[in-house]
Amino acid sequence: MGFFDRLSRLLRANLNDLVSKAEDPVKILDQSVADMQSDLVKLRQAVAMAISSQKRLRSQADQAQGQAKTWYERAELALQKGEEDLAREALTRRKSFQESSSSLTTQLKAQEGQVEMLKRSLVALEGKIAEAKTKKDMLKARAQAAQAQQQLQNAVGNLGTNSAMAAFDRMEDKVQALEASSQASAELAGADLESQFAALEGKDDVDDELTALRTRLQGGAEAVALPAVDDIKNNENKVAEVEKIDVSEVDADLEELKRSIDKL
Repeated sequence: MGFFDRLSRLLRANLNDLVSKAEDPVKILDQSVADMQSDLVKLRQAVAMAISSQKRLRSQADQAQGQAKTWYERAELALQKGEEDLAREALTRRKSFQESSSSLTTQLKAQEGQVEMLKRSLVALEGKIAEAKTKKDMLKARAQAAQAQQQLQNAVGNLGTNSAMAAFDRMEDKVQALEASSQASAELAGADLESQFAALEGKDDVDDELTALRTRLQGGAEAVALPAVDDIKNNENKVAEVEKIDVSEVDADLEELKRSIDKL
């Protein structure tokens, strides 16, 4: 296969592809109906011309027939007058007009057949155009609906790869992350606040205990005694001896308790 043959085939293929892609069904349907309307106008003109020719042939055939009759009457008149030569000439003219009339009659019959054929073609074309107009409206509606559906499908298909939608999704994720971080910070701050109040409440309890302890230790010269144990079952009353507490030892414990509290 030659280079130019391949190049020609490639060019034709590309041109056909471009034409196919450029074809708009709606526009092509409108143009097709317009072309048929143009053909209808031409056909009507052809029918009108054929009918006019038919009428002209009929008129010419009638005239030739009338002339033939006239020359026959003249031949009779010449014979009656004894003009035989003139009668022969009249009959010659009559024969010529008869031949013309016969030829015109043959043409007229052929023209009548052509006119009938053109009329049938005209009626058929008018019917096809009427049908095409009805189908055109339906096909245009279907084509427009299909194009709208295709555009919708393309728009839906492009949503996932659309940069604007992708950016929107990223910002939504970022807002959710910020909300989660803010919530976590609030929870941590609340826990820290709870621990601070718990420490303060615990310190108050220690202070209360320290105050009570001081009161007991500074109650005068009285010694702190342990409670006696009463054994009801044996009916024995035993009183434990009260051990006197050395104040210096208590002070040492108190100082140690203070140091432990200050470390809190």
